Amino acid sequence: MKPLAQLFERDGLPSFALPAALTVAYGGGFGLHRPVVYANFVASADGVVSLPEAGESGHVVSGNDEPDRFIMGLLRACADAVLIGVGTFRQAGGSLWHPESIFPAAGALFADLRRQLGLRPHPLLVVITASANIDLTQQALHDALVISTPQGENRVRADLPSGARVVMIEAPISGHSLLDVLHAEGLQTILVEGGPTLLGQLLKERLINELFLTISPRLFGRSPGDGRKSLVEGIDVAGSFLDLLSVKGHGSHLYLRYALQSRA
Repeated sequence: MKPLAQLFERDGLPSFALPAALTVAYGGGFGLHRPVVYANFVASADGVVSLPEAGESGHVVSGNDEPDRFIMGLLRACADAVLIGVGTFRQAGGSLWHPESIFPAAGALFADLRRQLGLRPHPLLVVITASANIDLTQQALHDALVISTPQGENRVRADLPSGARVVMIEAPISGHSLLDVLHAEGLQTILVEGGPTLLGQLLKERLINELFLTISPRLFGRSPGDGRKSLVEGIDVAGSFLDLLSVKGHGSHLYLRYALQSRA
């Protein structure tokens, strides 16, 4: 992969001691404040992030863009936990939310970075599901925290695979109650990977600190009832302001980093 081109970067961003090859590939230094809740998505130029016919559709929206997968791996490599909604879990059936799973070529470098940061070998997968109507045979659940309601907890507790745990939150699950659980678990660096409804809820409660957004040079269009989703779906986030921190480029793709006003 050719290194990303740094087109703009705000002065004073945090910077980890990345392995040199990661710094070169990213086109410069990278770091995050702790604690932090940060989200990573890819959207088409007309704002589509999810295609119902595509299963896990990020690779379709991005055009299987290699740098997009590299950035996803890097963001996972810095995370205590990867947080997803149940819809994302179902669509990505069989996936592991590990850095090397999305970008194997840098797997050893991601592992080195996690050791430098004092993190466990892989980020903990956190799945949010009110009903707990999920496939409990998925390999990803062998190292996961399932957050559910009392109804869902009763449904899955006896059948959870070894290595998985379930924590109950009273319905309806709010972003604040969710983060209270994660912080009580000692999880401080939380990466949100989907879907648009979960992101919208966290944005509405002003709990997202940073947004990493790949803009793919593709157009999909939308029509009523077609099941295609935008970055924020079904929730009014009242014109939340984004403060641009960084822009990187590779071919016709753009990789944006924003800060958001937050109550986290």
